[in-house]
Amino acid sequence: MLKLLTPVTPDPAPVSLSYNDRILVLGSCFADEIGARLSQAGFQVLCNPFGTLYNPVSLCNAVARLESGAPFTAQDVVEMGAQAGRVCSFWHHTSFSRETAGEFLQHANAALAEASAFWKSCNRVIITLGTAWAYRFNETGETVANCLKRPGTEFTRYRLSVEQTRLLLRDLLRRHPDKQFVFTVSPIRHLADGAHGNQLSKSTLLLATEGLPYFPAYEIMMDELRDYRWWAEDLVHPTKQAAAYICDRFIDWILPPRERDLYETKIKEWRHAQHRPLSMD
Repeated sequence: MLKLLTPVTPDPAPVSLSYNDRILVLGSCFADEIGARLSQAGFQVLCNPFGTLYNPVSLCNAVARLESGAPFTAQDVVEMGAQAGRVCSFWHHTSFSRETAGEFLQHANAALAEASAFWKSCNRVIITLGTAWAYRFNETGETVANCLKRPGTEFTRYRLSVEQTRLLLRDLLRRHPDKQFVFTVSPIRHLADGAHGNQLSKSTLLLATEGLPYFPAYEIMMDELRDYRWWAEDLVHPTKQAAAYICDRFIDWILPPRERDLYETKIKEWRHAQHRPLSMD
């Protein structure tokens, strides 16, 4: 039979998911896809309590903040650039931005309190790494999760090395032996870095995750779904169908047979709930 794709066969999953687990999902846009699928299937899941995060430093900082639970204060509030008329913080994605500092702090701290409590009781953590490129705020030297549309002269752009990234991730596992981690590398391309820069970044993440519990989302997109029909109009993001396919592969990989029937039932219930009857008017 004619072969029309290069199949990617993951190593056996060293971590499994159960409906008894409490699952935290962190990372790039693809983490949102996985988190949404698990939520639809009725798992106990919390996804991206700081919004989407991309680089390993910001992800590890987010975990440390969840662990401490230290609330955000007025010192964390940053005015966004590009005359946005909103404020946010260097810890958050711009989806957390608000018109006033008070509104931002109320929203950010409510999300943090919920997420910190969830973190303390969760036993599974899924992290999707987006890029090895990061931005350092020159005034403080801190690596930011988002530049908030502020002038580029305020930041220094740098790329984490393989060793720096490896140490960050292994230290994360070492400090939290009560939780089982799974890593993926996002299939979304960061072409603002250029094609070569994107490949260097993804390669850094792939080398750094070697030997860790890992699902090959990036490899499935690059090999099994390499045709451009699987890419959205921006040619950077996977289509909804491609993202759903990779999520299905992830579920097949991590879900043990004993949980499969319940999963299928929950997904059917969710899909049925999405259908709205036609109006009889």
